[in-house]
Amino acid sequence: MNVHHTEDIDWDALGAQLEREAELHTPFLEKAAGWLRDLLGAGDGAHTRIHRVLDVGSGPGVATCLLARFFPHAETVAVDQTAGLLERARMRAAKQHLSGRVITQQADLPEEFDRLSPADLIWTSHVVHHLGDQQAALDALAGSLRTGGMLAVVERGLAPRFLPRDIGMGRPGLQARLDAAMEDRFTAIRDQLPGSEPTVEDWPAMLARAGLIPTGTRTFLTDLPAPLGLPAREHLHAHLTRLYTLIGDRLDDEDRTTLERLVDGDACTGILWRPDAFYLAATTVHTARACPAA
Repeated sequence: MNVHHTEDIDWDALGAQLEREAELHTPFLEKAAGWLRDLLGAGDGAHTRIHRVLDVGSGPGVATCLLARFFPHAETVAVDQTAGLLERARMRAAKQHLSGRVITQQADLPEEFDRLSPADLIWTSHVVHHLGDQQAALDALAGSLRTGGMLAVVERGLAPRFLPRDIGMGRPGLQARLDAAMEDRFTAIRDQLPGSEPTVEDWPAMLARAGLIPTGTRTFLTDLPAPLGLPAREHLHAHLTRLYTLIGDRLDDEDRTTLERLVDGDACTGILWRPDAFYLAATTVHTARACPAA
């Protein structure tokens, strides 16, 4: 799942991390894609009429390729602003023998929403809340739907949990404080976004204001119990290292020291080695359809 900030981020360098994170969520993506296929009427063969799928904010294309497999009659388009991530999407499609049906499109959002071609299904994951005017973004996405098409917006849910409350060092409750610090930082960033508009994030209501008919919201779990495999541990190590860079100055000395110990790759207290590390996330998908022809 790609996340677009307006701050200066080297998305090309983050490509491997984004791909690894998205792969951890493969069970959720498969369940969500199956649900979308059911909503679009797979039982009566309607999935054969899904000819074009957009993954807006595709990142390295993990969801793009999965959607291509679930909608085998469709051309699936990975849309992202970063050339390096789109190259990863093309390479991933080639490895999965999907090059004939997966294409890429580079577009800066929200400025180039009008470049999106009409689609039967639009999937966008953790992108809209990083755009200044969220309602305008949904309006633009709704305008790219064909008659009867569906927009699936992945937003919020619950922040991942991967550590016990008491980890045996520092004050208990570290992860809750990390989440709070990141939320404060994100709120400050949102206030500086071009065209930022305060919005009550009632996603079904926002989709309805975009002229769509809400068709359901579901939350899917990603549940990886301890002991974690190496890919999950490597993701968490990269995640905590990035948190240290982003919010280390917002933490008190004790929490900052604890975070340093968690990202120490050689310490048995580090996330790469802890036997109590797990990964539990809840991801929410909101759906709505364009009004069918009368």
